[in-house]
Amino acid sequence: MAQEREKGTEEEDARKEEQAMLIPGPDYLASGVHIGTQQKTGDMMRFIYQTRPDGLYLLDVELMDARLKIAARFLANYEPSSIVVVSAREYGHHPVSMFAEVTGAKAIAGRFIPGTLTNPGSEYFIEPFVLVLTDPMTDAQALQEGVSTGIPLVALCDTNNSTANVDFVIPTNNHGRKALATIYWLLARELLRERHHREGSKEEFAFNYDVDAFESEI
Repeated sequence: MAQEREKGTEEEDARKEEQAMLIPGPDYLASGVHIGTQQKTGDMMRFIYQTRPDGLYLLDVELMDARLKIAARFLANYEPSSIVVVSAREYGHHPVSMFAEVTGAKAIAGRFIPGTLTNPGSEYFIEPFVLVLTDPMTDAQALQEGVSTGIPLVALCDTNNSTANVDFVIPTNNHGRKALATIYWLLARELLRERHHREGSKEEFAFNYDVDAFESEI
């Protein structure tokens, strides 16, 4: 997957796909996935569509939706156990754990132990083929080690994030409880739907989890 830090936006970001959104726009808005911070980086400007009177930047949910679909198709190329999803952020602990439970990926919720990806002598050492980060800022250690090993990096990025070294950005509120539950729920559902489609199953796809199952307790 080509790194986005040196790419323009035209081709990929134009893919606000013709098919229906994963969930209705009002449901996205109710979850707060579009509510960013009062800071913005140059990297994230292309995903921002509006500024609220209180100074909060708002993210484009159509781009978010399109990129969730692309990310799910990309992740479906990998064996489930070769995907590692990381969240040092507290409200991401339960969503990443649920994502791992339903998709077969591995979750690292909480502190990322230095050397997990780079030190074969560590008891925590693993060799994933792709890394999903909840926040490149709070998951900086995982980001650094992912870069050093050369594996693809997918990250949830808020308006204040730098996307340097991130290969694929999913623009979203990456700190809100409901927002993180919604994003990981949708990503898990679409990843499993994509696998189901590729397997050519004659059975109708079913996803037996609602978004509440992915939401952290207060």
